[in-house]
Amino acid sequence: MGILDIKATLNNDINCDIEMQIVDKKNIEKRILFYWSKMYTSSIKEGKDYNELKKGIVILITDYELEKLKKLKQYVTKWNIRETKNPQIILTDDLEIYIIETSKASLRNEGELDSWIKFINNPKEKVDMENKEINKAKEVLEQISQDKHERYLAELRQKYIMDQKAIEDAGYDKGVKAGIDQGIKQGIQEGIQQGEYRKQQEIAKRMKNENMSNNTIAKITGLTEKEIEEI
Repeated sequence: MGILDIKATLNNDINCDIEMQIVDKKNIEKRILFYWSKMYTSSIKEGKDYNELKKGIVILITDYELEKLKKLKQYVTKWNIRETKNPQIILTDDLEIYIIETSKASLRNEGELDSWIKFINNPKEKVDMENKEINKAKEVLEQISQDKHERYLAELRQKYIMDQKAIEDAGYDKGVKAGIDQGIKQGIQEGIQQGEYRKQQEIAKRMKNENMSNNTIAKITGLTEKEIEEI
């Protein structure tokens, strides 16, 4: 539903979590720290030495600008734990976060990532033929696009994303800009959450009609299998 979660191991020693976020939920900074902490703590078994903890990298790719980063022109930023008065000193390199704001990509070139960002923003455009990895990604995407089942899932995701953006534009965001009080904002947020839940139920119902397994539906919608069985 607008979130691509990929976990990978680099060189058998570094854990990497890649997140793709389409809808601005206003809490992504806390979420990526949570993702990193779960990945970091799970890299060591109970009773083992802390030295066995593995470095964790989170790569966040967004389709929007983060509010706190709007003053920064570059679309790629790297984050570590640094000393305030001596920012050149990093406490540990075990925590490393990269934020890639694709909407800023046209403002400044960042080198080898440019071709990938162009592909992500518009996969139908002609890609760099010399980049074998991007050409391979384009081939895989075209194969997926020809699959009826995958197209159906893509349509559901797109509808969900559009609905989420419409809800935020019509309610929460405008309310904040108008300076409404905290109680009203909380009420709107609760309404949005209820709307999201109903939308997930609707999507799950359509998936059940397509004879998809409850396990698959749960992974896509975020609902529990018990909730899906009751639909």
